Amino acid sequence: MSDSPALIVGLGNPGPQYEATRHNAGIAVVEEILERATPMPAQLSVHKRTNTEVAELAGGRLVPGRQVVVARTRAFMNLSGGPVKALMDYFRVKPADLYVVYDELDLGLGEMKLRVGGGDHGHNGLKSVTKAVGGAPYNKMAVGIGRPPGRMAPADYVLKPFSAKERIEVAIAAADAADELLRAIGG
Repeated sequence: MSDSPALIVGLGNPGPQYEATRHNAGIAVVEEILERATPMPAQLSVHKRTNTEVAELAGGRLVPGRQVVVARTRAFMNLSGGPVKALMDYFRVKPADLYVVYDELDLGLGEMKLRVGGGDHGHNGLKSVTKAVGGAPYNKMAVGIGRPPGRMAPADYVLKPFSAKERIEVAIAAADAADELLRAIGG
């Protein structure tokens, strides 16, 4: 286990108009993780130096003996790299201890997958983060949102809100992703 804190960052777009959209599926996982902190749920607070919202959780609040920093960027998806790199520098996090959670078109709704390194699958948020960390491999948690129906453009699809039925599936996927992330961080 690393002596560096683990950093979990949910990618998404800021603002209430984007809150329930597919592009913010990574934020749903962050919210699930915050609910699991003990002895009581954790809350994000604005961290002006990094243009993010952060919850610093001492060892034992999420994972025994390991500090975990949970964050979401306040920048738009395509500009996620700068805030993620600023968090890594501020908290002295190595790329191997970075876990970026994002929406994935190539996974079915409700599926999730954790991987280390690899490509960005055309995801502009991941492109930005990969560039900011200098191409070093880091952990990527994909949360499936499925492909757009018919001829709908992917850019339009990711900015659409989930239906009521889809929100249930996303909540289950967020819980599964949180389980997987905490297992990976805990060693």
